[in-house]
Amino acid sequence: MGILEVKGVNKRFGGLQALGDVNLSVPENTVHAIIGPNGAGKSTLLNCLVGKLIPDTGSVMFDGQSVLGRKPHEINQMGISRVFQTPEIFGDLTVLENVLIPCFAKRDGAFRMHAFETVAREGEIVARAEQMLEDVHMLDKAGMQAASLSRGDKRRLEMAMCLVQEPRLLLLDEPTAGMARADTNNTIDLLKEIKATRNITLAIIEHDMHVVFSLADRITVLAQGTPLVEDVPEKIKGHPKVQEAYLGQAH
Repeated sequence: MGILEVKGVNKRFGGLQALGDVNLSVPENTVHAIIGPNGAGKSTLLNCLVGKLIPDTGSVMFDGQSVLGRKPHEINQMGISRVFQTPEIFGDLTVLENVLIPCFAKRDGAFRMHAFETVAREGEIVARAEQMLEDVHMLDKAGMQAASLSRGDKRRLEMAMCLVQEPRLLLLDEPTAGMARADTNNTIDLLKEIKATRNITLAIIEHDMHVVFSLADRITVLAQGTPLVEDVPEKIKGHPKVQEAYLGQAH
């Protein structure tokens, strides 16, 4: 049994079948990619994995517990974090302040509104945030305003904000979208480091096949909301069903 188990998930929006009998099992400490053409149901499935959408039928279990209908802070407390397609950061705060915010989240999901000069006296928490920035190679930018960062660095910052919460499952929605190739390659290297140094499972939705084949242990291909095939990357590349349904090519 995987740490993430999706069984018989169906989701309709009016007359549109967004997901049809999706089954997925993700073993702990692996990287699982979910790919498919536009409209394949990838984002709908991801929203089901974080409890944002409730399937019409089926179940989504994380470490034996259902995620369905849970509030975002409850999902975080379970050990699940999400990186969005567009990095979600606080642009008017510094890089370090962004990483401090999740450190001070209350159990009910609300943020404790500490003045940052007060937070700065809590040396252990600040040291933890600084270590997280060092881990994603951004400690030298700790004092910069987050809005001034490049797209690639904003993504690194968002990952730091997630990872400082020590999740067991990190869901990444198009983590390299809008990036130049150099930033994409840097993000791939960072994700490889994260996987190698942490007890963490990664589930990735991604269009860039260079990213997918660089990172994934297994790949699920969706088409029109239905899984076509799931296999190791080497067998996905030349699979006739994949070539027919998915126009992206590894490069």
